[in-house]
Amino acid sequence: MTRNLNWDDSDVVEVIGAQANGPVLILCEHASNVIPAQYGGLGLSAEARSSHAAWDPGARAVAVQLAEALCSPMVAATVSRLVYDCNRPPEATSAMPDRSEVIEVPGNRGLSAAERAQRVAQVYTPFCSAVRQVICARKTAGLATALVTIHSFSPVWFGAQRDCEIGILHDSDTRLADAMLAEAHRLPHRVIRRNDPYGPEDGVTHSLQLHGLAHDLPNVMIEIRNDLLQGAESQTRLANEVLTLLRPALNVLGETVKGGAHA
Repeated sequence: MTRNLNWDDSDVVEVIGAQANGPVLILCEHASNVIPAQYGGLGLSAEARSSHAAWDPGARAVAVQLAEALCSPMVAATVSRLVYDCNRPPEATSAMPDRSEVIEVPGNRGLSAAERAQRVAQVYTPFCSAVRQVICARKTAGLATALVTIHSFSPVWFGAQRDCEIGILHDSDTRLADAMLAEAHRLPHRVIRRNDPYGPEDGVTHSLQLHGLAHDLPNVMIEIRNDLLQGAESQTRLANEVLTLLRPALNVLGETVKGGAHA
């Protein structure tokens, strides 16, 4: 693969409302299924490129609405996670997987160390730099910040049905997840679970570790089953339901999130 000499950071990361002073920073690492032309579609069919393997359908729409409702910044990846998964460290095989569930990814098979390093430099590093810049600017301004990452998951995985509808995921810092789960009674029609359908043991909390724990920010990863996110009306409904959990949870944390300081 040859390097696209016209490639710059704006091709791989989207920052909305960087100066917004609301209480959270929203991340959406799997917001896009775009595969830059230089990768030849990674050898995937059109169906595979539009599938959950390539992105988290509906996640960006929810993330944008949360950021707007909370007057807060959002950082999103604009390249498919099959090119590079920004919720994985460079050393992880799953950062550039050659298989996702039942879908083979020919363009990721047998990548050389140089090819992997190129994708890290082109996708992962600019994304992480954008997140870090927003966090550092907010700390300098003395703004209270909690980190919230937004994802969606498929209702069927390797043939098994998943009944969880909203997953509240955390790593070692449970503050925000605990506070949100305490509000689950507000959504009695939903199946809401802790660390489901994934948990730290699945390697999905990299962003929470790198951007949350490392900066001492309360943090949570929210997973929404993607059959609940089909269409704008459904996406708005689920964004509002997440806010039903998130707003009171942020109020409970209150000043403990300011500048990332523990109470």
